[in-house]
Order: sequence, then C-alpha cells, then structure tokens
Amino acid sequence: MSEGGIGFGGLPLIVHKKQFRRGFDFTIMVVGESGLGKSTLIHTLFLNEIRPDRAKPAFESIKQTVEINKVTFEFEEKGVKLRLTIVDTPGFGDAVDNRNCWEQIIQYINEKYSKYLEDESGLNRKNIVDNRVHACLYFLNPSAHGLKPLDIEFMRELHESVNIIPVIAKADTLTESELRAKKIRVLREIRENGIKIYTGDIEDEEDNDEVQKVRAAIPLGIIGSRTIFDVNGKKVRGRLYPWGIVEVENGDHSDFPLLRNMLIRTHMQDLKDATQEIHYENYRKRKLQETVVSGPSSEVSTGNSFGFAELATTTHLVQKAKDQLLLQKDQELVEMKRQMELLQAQLRGQVKVPEDTTV
Repeated sequence: MSEGGIGFGGLPLIVHKKQFRRGFDFTIMVVGESGLGKSTLIHTLFLNEIRPDRAKPAFESIKQTVEINKVTFEFEEKGVKLRLTIVDTPGFGDAVDNRNCWEQIIQYINEKYSKYLEDESGLNRKNIVDNRVHACLYFLNPSAHGLKPLDIEFMRELHESVNIIPVIAKADTLTESELRAKKIRVLREIRENGIKIYTGDIEDEEDNDEVQKVRAAIPLGIIGSRTIFDVNGKKVRGRLYPWGIVEVENGDHSDFPLLRNMLIRTHMQDLKDATQEIHYENYRKRKLQETVVSGPSSEVSTGNSFGFAELATTTHLVQKAKDQLLLQKDQELVEMKRQMELLQAQLRGQVKVPEDTTV
C-alpha cells in the first residue's frame, strides 16, 4: 500500500487516457426556416478548425433541398480526436402547408437511436460509433413576435427526443433592448406550452462563470458571417453596416462566443450525458414496452435483443404464454370428455332392448 492510500486515485486519469485514445463523437443538428443563416453559422463555428482544402467542398455538399443532409469532420487537438457530424435540414418550414414537416427529423433521430440500440445489443460493443443527435440548434426568426405556431409544434414534438437549444438568428437586426425583450417573451411562451429545452444545467461543483453566463443567455442571440474585415489591424469576422462592423466573436455584439464554447468545450459532455441518460433511455424503454405488448412472437420475428435483463423478461413471457396454452388445451380436453359422456348417455336412452318372442 502506498503512503497516500490504496492507490486507486489515479483511475480517473487512466479512464481519461483511454477515452482520449478512442476519441469523441458529437452530432449537431440545425433546424429552421431558410434564410436564417444555418449553414453560415456552421461555417462560422468551425472555420478555424477545418483545413482549407476540405472546408469548402464539405460545406458546399449541403445543398438547398428538403432532404436531411449530414457531413462528418474529424479534428485532432492536443492528442484528442473529435468526430463532429453536422446534420442540416434545408427547407424546413418553407412549404405552404407545414403540418407534420418534422416527421423526417423525428424519423432520422429515432433511426440513430435504433442503430445504437442494435449495436449495443450486438457482439462488437467496444467499437460502437455514436451517431445519435446530441444537440439540436433550433433557429428562431428575429422578426417574429415571439414563437410561431410552427416553432411551438416542432419543439413539442421533439423535446422528448433530443436536446433542443433555441437560438435567435441574425440577432444584429435587433437592438439590445429588443433582443432582451424577445428572449424574455420566448422563454415565457416555452414555459406556457410545457416545452422542455436544454438550459445548460450542469450539476457540478466546478460550475464557473462561463457556465452561468450560458444558462442566463438562453435563448442565445447569434450572428454568423464568413466575411473577414480588418479592424484596427486585427482580422475579424463580421457584418458590415454603414455605421460600423458587427463582430461575430465579440461577446458585446452577440452570444456567438457563448454558443461556440458551450458546444465545443463547457457543455459537450453534458449534452452527450443528457442524450444517453434521458432521451436514449426513454427511446429504449418505449421500444421494450412495444416488444412486451406485441408478445413473444413479435420479438422472434424482429430479432431484437435488449440485453440480459430484457432477455429474462422475454423468456418469462414465452414461458407464461406456453403455460396459458397448456391450460387452454387441458380445458378443451375436459370439455371434450364431458361432451362424449353426454352423448353416450343420450345414446343409451334412445336404444331399446328387444323383447323375447316365441315361435
């Protein structure tokens, strides 16, 4: 035994090293009306980290269609590997009739949960690639008065399946007081409609001022831009107006720095944990309940497996079904026997014994 104790104090470091070697998977989905700057924001968030020779072709592959598109990037920083997947939903909410326009998005999210459940129940569990959606950036129109009916319906449909982070797009089109009033209005309407959003509630003793700032700023007012300007000899990304330049990465101009740090540094693991412990577990329980309700025959036909606990449950259901079938057969035999005895009694009552006659 070492002087300082038994010696397991270094286990967290060992676990961290193993995780660093494996790398991290993180998926961000962006949803909102066309023209709110979804693709521009993604450019702005990761432009510095993406190599110039692959940045342009990768993002240009996100076409303006109604299909769900995804692009995956691999980064490495100080020996830590990150596989980042961006899921874009161009054209969302642009139709004349937007009823059920979120079904494709829900289907995509559930497909990733289903694939993860299948991989988790398989033999090669060590090499599972986590393609589940960990964060959904929902873009709100800055010109709208609060939430639109589509905003409410979308978040209602998805808040049980994914971490929704509402962001107010093109926040530079609002004055400081207008932006503050819009945030208050949006939060009030979210509460009134019973919508659950991700508010950055990290339960940790090490919560710092930056985490508190993120929590207080939601919904985040963000600005995106690919244009670089020279401001006092410093290269900055921003948007040019007749009265000056709005700097994207200036915290006094927008909440963009908070959003970037939130997604990449302070809240990434918390978003992954919330996906695993809340949304994925809810999905997993629903699938298990569906399997139990549909009976053992459905379990055999679908070939789903849910681990040892679920296997025991399924085995119990199969045995219970067999017992019920045997009991039913016994009851049928008893009834058949009763019917035979009744028939024999009737036959004995109808047949007469012939009388003796003399010739």
